Amino acid sequence: MTDVEPLRLAHLRLRRRPSALLVDVDGSPAAYRSLVWALTEAARREATVVAACVIGGAGEAAAVVAAARARVEAQLLRAIGETGVHGRASTAVLERPVFEALSGTARGGDLVLVTGTGKTLLRHAVPRAPTRRLARGA
Repeated sequence: MTDVEPLRLAHLRLRRRPSALLVDVDGSPAAYRSLVWALTEAARREATVVAACVIGGAGEAAAVVAAARARVEAQLLRAIGETGVHGRASTAVLERPVFEALSGTARGGDLVLVTGTGKTLLRHAVPRAPTRRLARGA
């Protein structure tokens, strides 16, 4: 009998579940339904929801930012009460250029995150072609 070496798959990267679901909370009923869905999905995936309110841009008055944050926090609390999902959400107020960069990636654009430790390319996942399984003969 021959010894069999274990198969090492160090070069393969395991696909990670998303760690965050970003929801644009603009006060509309559709955005609220999206927030409720995201909370439920976050509980299923063990992820975090970032409920974000998008403001016009740099230089917004502090009162505008505070009011936006209060609105998104109120909607998040309402959605948490409806879903019963606790501890899986945070809120953010994003300026329009930042939100456009993130949402552009979801529509197929590339986003390069540049930090002091390096660069990371984020891009939209290309759908894979369906594969056919071949039946093994006996």
